[in-house]
Amino acid sequence: MLNKNNKTILVTGCAGFIGSNFVSYFLDKYSEYNLVNIDLLTYAGNLDNLRECQENPRYKFIKGDISNRELIEFIFNKYDIRGVIHFAAESHVDNSIQNPGVFIKTNINGTFTLIDVAYKYWMDKPFHYKTDYKNCRFHHISTDEVYGTLCDNPNNLFTESTPYAPNSPYSASKASSDMIIKAYNKTYGIDTVITNCSNNYGPKQHDEKLIPTIIKKALNNELIPIYGDGKNIRDWLYVLDHCKGIDIVYHNGRIAHTYNIGGRNERTNLQIADTITSILDEKVPRQDNKSYKKLITFVKDRAGHDRRYAIDATKLENELGWKADENFDTGIIKTIEWYLKKYNAN
Repeated sequence: MLNKNNKTILVTGCAGFIGSNFVSYFLDKYSEYNLVNIDLLTYAGNLDNLRECQENPRYKFIKGDISNRELIEFIFNKYDIRGVIHFAAESHVDNSIQNPGVFIKTNINGTFTLIDVAYKYWMDKPFHYKTDYKNCRFHHISTDEVYGTLCDNPNNLFTESTPYAPNSPYSASKASSDMIIKAYNKTYGIDTVITNCSNNYGPKQHDEKLIPTIIKKALNNELIPIYGDGKNIRDWLYVLDHCKGIDIVYHNGRIAHTYNIGGRNERTNLQIADTITSILDEKVPRQDNKSYKKLITFVKDRAGHDRRYAIDATKLENELGWKADENFDTGIIKTIEWYLKKYNAN
């Protein structure tokens, strides 16, 4: 039973990677909030990610689809939702190329359902909040992929004013959801903020993603697949630093503003593989004493593979005082140690 004296926030998709890290962090930090988590538990959602939260009296899990309007309305009414932090999204680019319809349904239709229900629950007409709901906010979690791709000039970074230029069905669906959020602020006056983050890494990430794939393949003595020439560049953000950024923006960000959250840790995919295999060589050497690097292999590149992403987080740093606590060298050690325990390899 949730604490009736607490403000209740609806969080979405928090059986997944980033959301599950956020729920644990947020419940530990704040005693004055309840969290209601709705997640459909598709392949990327796993309740084991939330094992430490399941007995918390300020946490409630509901299995369901964010596109189900009747269910979302029920949740708002039953739990008197006073804020939304919206993580839920289909996010794997390869899957979006193979099956884009699922991404449209969840990322676009789901986002529309959530914010439309929030608007009608919190407000009685455009730009007029109901008396008890004046501080209710909708925080939409997005991605740097909406900005498209950067050239290799290291001085070029994504800022909050970078034009949108999505190149995959995934990034197009996320760009669309961002626009829905912006439109509801402009048209109806609902209090919204958006955060666009760079590539996350850390504990609880699904095995399909690059870093867990490298670790798992290496430990299984399988070939480690790297797309193309391996020189695609991403800016890597440790997941707990992302959670702290979301917390700060949700509480202190300016209404209708977007904040980019990035780690200032640009690496090529090949550099990532090289770093991980070097650490594994030290921590869990192969029985034949060969380096895990020998397992790295190049495979056909992904269709429409963006060359480089890199975030300029200056606005968030200067306005709200956020700063990443982990650099890639420290964060990747913590990440590898977590996965070694998961795979019983240490």
